[in-house]
Amino acid sequence: MAPKAITSPVPDSLYPTLSILTLAIGLVLTASFFIYEATTSRKTRSLAQELTTGAVASVFLGFGSLFLLIACGVYV
Repeated sequence: MAPKAITSPVPDSLYPTLSILTLAIGLVLTASFFIYEATTSRKTRSLAQELTTGAVASVFLGFGSLFLLIACGVYV
């Protein structure tokens, strides 16, 4: 019994599309975070909303960077 080769659950042809999509979502969320910070006063800000928006934007930008590197041929 030969061991199975490790394969990606995502087809290689989808890496560029996934990188553009996830980076775009991450940038939109980052922009909404900055707009929220600039337009609300200190007394009305919500820490939970800031942390949630920042964390979700960070996840999308992280996966977008990963897919971009893989699409360019840098296997990390």
